[in-house]
Amino acid sequence: MKVEPEQMTLALCTGCGIGGCMDTDQLLAMAGEEYPGIHLCQHPNLCSKSGLDHLQQELENHPARRLAVAACSPRAKTDQFDFPGVYVERINLREQVAWVMEPGTEDTMMCAEDLTRMALAKLKSIRDNEPYMQEHIEKGIAVIGGGFSGLTAALDGAKAGYRIYLVEKCGTLGGYGNRIHKLIPGSGEKSDIDRLVKAVMDHPEVEVFLNTTVESISGEPGNFKMFLQGGEGNPIQVGAVVVTTGWKPYDPANLQQLGYGSERVKTLEQFEDYVQENAIPNRVLIVFCAGSRDEAHLPYCSAYCCSAALKQALYIREKNKQAEVYLVYRDIRTTGFQESFYQRVQSDEAIFMTKGRVERVSEEGSLLRVDVADSLLGEQVQIEADMVVLATGMVPNTTQDLQLNYRLGKGLPELAYNFSDSHFICFPYETRRTGIYAAGTVRAPMDLEAAAEDGAGAMLKAIQVIESTARGEAVHPRAGDQTFPELYMERCTDCKRCTEECPFGSYDETEKGTPLPNPARCRRCGICVGSCPERVIGFSDFNINSVSAMIKSVHVPDEFEEKPRILVFVCENDAYPALDMAGVNRLPYSSYVRVIPVRCLGSINKVWISDALSHGYDGILQIGCKPGDDYQCHFIHGSQLTEERAENLQETLETMMLEPERIRTEFVEITGHHEITRIINDYVEEIELLGPNPFKSL
Repeated sequence: MKVEPEQMTLALCTGCGIGGCMDTDQLLAMAGEEYPGIHLCQHPNLCSKSGLDHLQQELENHPARRLAVAACSPRAKTDQFDFPGVYVERINLREQVAWVMEPGTEDTMMCAEDLTRMALAKLKSIRDNEPYMQEHIEKGIAVIGGGFSGLTAALDGAKAGYRIYLVEKCGTLGGYGNRIHKLIPGSGEKSDIDRLVKAVMDHPEVEVFLNTTVESISGEPGNFKMFLQGGEGNPIQVGAVVVTTGWKPYDPANLQQLGYGSERVKTLEQFEDYVQENAIPNRVLIVFCAGSRDEAHLPYCSAYCCSAALKQALYIREKNKQAEVYLVYRDIRTTGFQESFYQRVQSDEAIFMTKGRVERVSEEGSLLRVDVADSLLGEQVQIEADMVVLATGMVPNTTQDLQLNYRLGKGLPELAYNFSDSHFICFPYETRRTGIYAAGTVRAPMDLEAAAEDGAGAMLKAIQVIESTARGEAVHPRAGDQTFPELYMERCTDCKRCTEECPFGSYDETEKGTPLPNPARCRRCGICVGSCPERVIGFSDFNINSVSAMIKSVHVPDEFEEKPRILVFVCENDAYPALDMAGVNRLPYSSYVRVIPVRCLGSINKVWISDALSHGYDGILQIGCKPGDDYQCHFIHGSQLTEERAENLQETLETMMLEPERIRTEFVEITGHHEITRIINDYVEEIELLGPNPFKSL
């Protein structure tokens, strides 16, 4: 249901420089003239106690279903401007006008008026929202994998009061932890895996399935069905899943140039067992990064190998007091408290460390000859040893055997090296499958200590998704959002764009290609809104009509006024915060721009571009999260999709006989406040040189 103006209130704050930058009485008069019946009020400090009391009184005297707060950024004072039963739209007059534009000018005033028009147009066009509520929410949590991460996750979940179903394909719990004699950083303590296993087995809220694998997982957060092979025929119903399927060592058969195949050449894992039951020779050499950080093998660092190798150097010295240990490293990476452990190893006079790259290990009679290049001496070095230990890297176990009933695949989406994909910067445990979380070495290389912490973190996320789903709310990055995509199927052409482009597998589909929504899987990114050529998908407060209304509400000067209008779509995750920080730092940018925040750059529908150009905007600038390996779009590939859709946008420009420069896409980091102001100002200058949009005269 849409609202009428008399059901709307505009509250204007004149503090923080807003009142000194613009004529606030004129601003309110404009709103009252263009939206007859709207209730208007203002206060010199709206977020203060007196200001909030005043606003609360205004809402009681003039009940409203929609409230526009013209003040500071929507990213500030979120709790203060939250009123139950009232939809609140924030108008950013502080960071995006008062703090970045010249006060008292006509252009600044026009910008403030347009931002107000856009907010009121949105409030008038959006629909009331009813959250997606499942009839029943399962509170159980499945943990797949019984290693260090899985055990920690299971125990923490059970302690928090949730029923845990722990599935392990082997006959015992503990995983790789069962093979470890001592923990890093070498405190002398034995691995406490037995204690952890006992605590899990004894906990009444943990049900353990040994010698069991997953047959299939279907459903959505709050209502997953998991069938097990080796278990009973009935499904286990859970609200979330934590995947801790672990790792395996890099295949040493690929390292024959390093001597693997000889009885006297062991991997770290083999030596962990060997050292406990066999006599240790007098000269042992350990090769760091054996097949790691190498484009021909594993190009990444496996994080645990250095510390494990240092630990095994101490094993050798403890077992054979006469032994000499040679450590050949490219770099030694011992993070956190492991630095003290490194210094302890370094202080042993019988442990020799040398920087270099081992090129070959060959047998010469009763000895092994190790050829080392790129040494600190700058020359080729040969070292003789009785035994060589290879610190091989870590390879994640595949998740494809999870047998997820998702249109986009049976396992968790994986990165180039098969680690489970996530947004590694902001929410590392989140996978592309909402409600299914990865932890431990299936997610990233790490040691046991980090793996235990990872299991606890993933379990907290699993609990969060269950409780959020029970409230009809999304999880990260739009945590708390109660909207969800609604589809008008009578216009759907079964083009499959929404099912193919959704990064989170929210849509399944029929054989015909008709989308089948799973609303609880949705992260509310809106990429499906941007993907749909028939405009049949929308959220109650973010849809084709609401954004189009914002675009068309702006007063665009004619071509003779020489006041260009540039529409700037900014991603709410990185670009919008960067723009706010530009305001905080008082970095000026042009008053010719009109900013519309979007959920993701990938949520921009082509019709909004057409509407803006037809309305007379001279240029359209899209600014989103940086894509790529070193930085990530918060919604996985929204920024990438925007680039891929550029060809279609150019077709739109050609159809309208407009220059390609009328549309530009840029990417910034959240810290890029200097960069985003430069991007905006440079683009405004380019548009001024290009000249007005011909559609202004129509």
